[in-house]
Amino acid sequence: MSEKTPTGTSVDEVLAELAALDDPKTRAVNERHGDDHGVNLGRLRALAKRLRTQQDLACRLWESGDGAARLLATLICRPKAFERDELDAMVREARTPKVHDWLVNYVVKKSPHAQELRRAWFADPDPVVASAGWALTTERVAKKPEDLDLAGLLDVIEAQMKDAPDRLQWAMNHCLAQIGIERVEYRTRAIAIGERLHVLQDHPTSPGCTSPFAPVWITEMVRRRSDNTVG
Repeated sequence: MSEKTPTGTSVDEVLAELAALDDPKTRAVNERHGDDHGVNLGRLRALAKRLRTQQDLACRLWESGDGAARLLATLICRPKAFERDELDAMVREARTPKVHDWLVNYVVKKSPHAQELRRAWFADPDPVVASAGWALTTERVAKKPEDLDLAGLLDVIEAQMKDAPDRLQWAMNHCLAQIGIERVEYRTRAIAIGERLHVLQDHPTSPGCTSPFAPVWITEMVRRRSDNTVG
């Protein structure tokens, strides 16, 4: 058995529990989306709730390299406990979409190093790392855009989004939509960029969900906000 953490939970015990939760059908679906685990996310969250916050265990689960273990690690860690270089290394190791997404959203965004990393990752030559920089920038657009060059961001999106790799393209498109939603002075230009580039125009969208095509996304979110204001 592996060495126990200070709370008395061993990494091997947790890995064994995750292995028991692995479902072949779930794994097959996830693999079609680039992920490498077969654990139902609801059950994964229930396990995280039971374990509660355990930074040492989280670090050891991450080091295991197992996809489900890394997802669990993002739920039970202390985001502010990671050093800047640790987070940089973790983002570069997080190659599957779900692990990358949870790491950025549940850990990096809550870190005191988030803005330093945002600037460092934004133009990284690795498109997966760069997508993390764009995700942090998108949050900045929504919450604290004062120090951002929004016109400059639109210039970069207009020039690079069309030919960007999928995950980077998705992150840039989200930023484009967020600028159009949040900033009325840039809305017309953001919509025009989306209409000209056609990025994600034909992306399959489930009934009741909003298309990720930026012009549709922007228009729908602005409409909803207007309806809520009127109501």
